[in-house]
Amino acid sequence: MRAMLVALFAVLLQVFSAGAFAQAATGEVPMTEGVVKKVDKSAGKVTISHEALTNLGMPKMTMVFRVQDPSWCDQMKEGDKIRFVADKVGGAFTVVKFEPARNY
Repeated sequence: MRAMLVALFAVLLQVFSAGAFAQAATGEVPMTEGVVKKVDKSAGKVTISHEALTNLGMPKMTMVFRVQDPSWCDQMKEGDKIRFVADKVGGAFTVVKFEPARNY
C-alpha cells in the first residue's frame, strides 16, 4: 500500500509541476495577455487587467506593475491589448517584457 501511495504521489508531482520544471529548464516564462487600464508615467507604473501569471502563481486580476524600462510607458495607453511577462524585481511586481497583442 505504501509503495502504491509513493508511486501515485510521484505521478501527481510530475503532472502538476511539469510546466514549472520546463520553465525552469528553459528559463522562458510564457507571455500573458492583458489590457492596459492606466499608465502612470511619472511613477513608471501601469495598471493591467491580466490573465493568470503562472510564473508568479497569480490568478486573473487587475493590478499595478512597475515597468522595467520607463520609456515603455510612452508606448502604452489605456485600452491597449498587450502580451507581457512580469516578475518580482527588488520586491516589486514588474513588467520585464511586453509587446502589443496581435489577434486576441
